[in-house]
Amino acid sequence: MIKKMTNFLVIGVKKYLPSPYVLALLLSLITFVSGWLFTEAGFMDMTKYFGDGLYSLLAFTMQMVLVLVTGHVLASSKVVVSILQKLAKLPKNKVQAVMFTAFVSYICSYINWGFGLIAGALIAKEIATVNYGSKIHYPLIIAAAYSGNIARGPSSSIPLAIATKGHIVEEVVGIIPVSQTLFSSWNIIITLALLIAIPFLFKAMTPNDEDSIEIKIDRDEVKEVKKVLNKKDMTFSERLDNSMVLAYIIGGLGLIYLVSYFMKSASFDLNLNIVIMIFLVLGIFAQKTPGNYVKAMQNAVKTTAGITLQFMFYAGIMGMMRGSGLTVMLSEWFISISTIKTFPLFTFWSAGLVNIFVPSGGGQWAVQGPIAMTAGASLGVDPAKVNMALAWGDSWTNQIQPFWALPALAIAGLDVGDIMGYCAMVLLMSGVIISLGFFFL
Repeated sequence: MIKKMTNFLVIGVKKYLPSPYVLALLLSLITFVSGWLFTEAGFMDMTKYFGDGLYSLLAFTMQMVLVLVTGHVLASSKVVVSILQKLAKLPKNKVQAVMFTAFVSYICSYINWGFGLIAGALIAKEIATVNYGSKIHYPLIIAAAYSGNIARGPSSSIPLAIATKGHIVEEVVGIIPVSQTLFSSWNIIITLALLIAIPFLFKAMTPNDEDSIEIKIDRDEVKEVKKVLNKKDMTFSERLDNSMVLAYIIGGLGLIYLVSYFMKSASFDLNLNIVIMIFLVLGIFAQKTPGNYVKAMQNAVKTTAGITLQFMFYAGIMGMMRGSGLTVMLSEWFISISTIKTFPLFTFWSAGLVNIFVPSGGGQWAVQGPIAMTAGASLGVDPAKVNMALAWGDSWTNQIQPFWALPALAIAGLDVGDIMGYCAMVLLMSGVIISLGFFFL
């Protein structure tokens, strides 16, 4: 039955799911028309709100880009790839291989979502080259790698945003540390439940050998910059490009800063800037030389085109919602249908719906954060729980939104439709687990 449901979902996704950029344009139009029809704002007012808001998230956009590329650079380093190759040999059969991929990907994504996207795809591709005595269903194992993207860990933008001074709803709820959101007892329970359940779901979806799709993998392991010339024949600039000493000195300074930062912090203050710093430093050490790091960064930047383009539209949407009064209107509607008990659950569901159109935690926080946090504050709901409901809603429907799957698919050499049916099954199961968590915990 699970396999029949999966096939049905694969066909539906291929037919009806637009591209992420088209979804952003559609949401912009829906917001524009809604503000024009349902508020006192006129056509030119909505145009002004859109234009004024278009560049209001430039700093935040750069933070999102850096989270992704620093995680990508670390995951693509030779030392990390070598570790992944050793891990790929641990499973003893194809079912274990698929479950192991889902498990490792979840852990990597929990550590850092940018790192997880790349590391999950790399280990899945590596596992697909190992002979387990039977065929590995390649789309399924890549879907298992992408399923880890649902994890909400220390690099999750929504809880980190509310822990960062100057965030967009600071006047409403203040600064909320990650100890009350990411590392709360109820959120840890949800996180562990998914870590256990997702691998077993992929075990149930593993097809028989005759139904498996095996793809020949063209190995293209990450290669570090090679020293073509002898050191004595290098120019001064070539020596600097290949200098481990220079890289380690800069990495060491960054490491000293991080140690000092956490020693002086009264609590575990893990915000967006610190997450970027951590993975920048680790990446510098892992890539070993400035030349290696630059090459890896050039490859990583290619995955950020969607963020760079679409965040302007998210900012424009935020400007229209605030300027027209749609934020207040929607907040009042949330209050009218919710109680203290149900509000986090309704927020999770609505965030999942919005995420289909705004496939980014940062973009969703900009658009929906002010609405949900204002409504929750009016009802007296714990703002930490509302914040995490937004965060889980954002990651939940990522399973049927191709935006974040694109880097993994590029590494795997697959299309969106090859994996989305399996990911949709993850969506259904995880939706039940997370909903129960927000209602009962």
